Amino acid sequence: MTVPQQLSNYIDGRLQAPLSGNYLEHVNPATGEVAGHLPDSGHRDIQEAVNAAKAAFPAWSNTSPEERFTVLNRIADLITQYQELLAQAETNDNGKPITLSRTIDIPRAAANFRFFATAIMHFASEAHGMEDRGINYTLRQPVGVVGCISPWNLPLYLFTWKIAPALAAGNCVIAKPSEVTPVTSYLLSLICQEAGLPPGVLNIVHGTGPTAGEAIVTHPDVKAISFTGSTRAGERIASLAAPKFKKLSLELGGKNPALIFADCDWDKMMKETLRSAFANQGEICLCTSRILIEASIYDRFRNEFIEKASQMIPGDPLDDERRQGAVVSKAHQDKILRCIDTAKQEGGRIACGGKSVQPVGRCANGYFVQPTIIEGLGPDSQTNQEEIFGPVVTLQAFHSEEEALQLANASTYGLAATIWTQDLSRAGRLAAKVEAGIIWVNCWLLRDLRTPFGGVKNSGVGREGGWEALRFFTEPRNVCISF
Repeated sequence: MTVPQQLSNYIDGRLQAPLSGNYLEHVNPATGEVAGHLPDSGHRDIQEAVNAAKAAFPAWSNTSPEERFTVLNRIADLITQYQELLAQAETNDNGKPITLSRTIDIPRAAANFRFFATAIMHFASEAHGMEDRGINYTLRQPVGVVGCISPWNLPLYLFTWKIAPALAAGNCVIAKPSEVTPVTSYLLSLICQEAGLPPGVLNIVHGTGPTAGEAIVTHPDVKAISFTGSTRAGERIASLAAPKFKKLSLELGGKNPALIFADCDWDKMMKETLRSAFANQGEICLCTSRILIEASIYDRFRNEFIEKASQMIPGDPLDDERRQGAVVSKAHQDKILRCIDTAKQEGGRIACGGKSVQPVGRCANGYFVQPTIIEGLGPDSQTNQEEIFGPVVTLQAFHSEEEALQLANASTYGLAATIWTQDLSRAGRLAAKVEAGIIWVNCWLLRDLRTPFGGVKNSGVGREGGWEALRFFTEPRNVCISF
């Protein structure tokens, strides 16, 4: 497989140009150079994709779980086979360090297909006996044609996280990757062809949210929408889809706290908090952005955290030794720097970083931001309320468990939280009261694909993962038989 300068849509099992003939540029964020072009698709392209999906649905929905397992597992095998090509493409598209692409993003994409290929063979429905009167049993049947829209931060990782359960459940999919990071989804088109996925079962259409994305969301034959992205975009999707009574799964933003108590395992906490703050340049919805530290250890934490963060120097993401790459685009770099300026205007002190970086060599014109640590801001500040989605964290001190909980919940978001303490009773109390869909205790991003994934408040509605994903992509039908 190779990456052409001009990408194509994947509709009805074929690669094809956008019907308008229009293309968008995509840029390598590490160099600032145009890397290629992708289709600027519109409603006509979406209509072709829907037509193909509707034609494919009767046969695909009637395949056995074992048949779907075979095809999806073959896709997983090919992702693994082409892992290095996919990793290079992901890093060039997104700016993330190549080590992340090789060890996290691409292996997880393969794992998504393998997990749901297996899960569908164990997916069971319920039966309820009514003593001697009768029995109820539930059929779970695929929804039909569904839309999957994914973001730019973990391109293939999150693209497959949606597509795999939808296909496993017997649906046909119209999928739109981010126009900022399109290449690995294009390569997935080639993999699906090689794997023998029947035409029309998966259709990958490139384009922007306001054109291709909204055409998917509003199409009357698309029965469910699974979206990961910003809360603002989620609000727009909900406003368009809700009046049409579509099923919705929205995984949105986060402003995630880490609660660090004096009795924590210090070395493990420090290592994982640095990772949770700055992994993937902070461009993960699960990243820690508000670090809450017990007052008795605040100075010790601050000094060591600043020392270690200052050594995390952004640079060429293709360097195997580099742990901080480029942020995804010039527009996103500008946004992050504006947020840092806002923090200063609010009275925040920049304890570390706070500036853009211009590496020497091929990355001199790329989009890099230093890991940034901000002190002196309260919970109601704009900086502590708005999602920045970059390598920027704030530090706040607390004096009691109650104050820690209050600070943790002082947000309109509720995606994830991390609790660092050796007191499991305290951890249990806080885990039950922190307003977040995902709680990690003494770890971060330790994932089991069987567990429900999603947030509360402005972090979204619905859950992904495990049985939750398969339930979302199926419709229950109760059958009652009288004896």
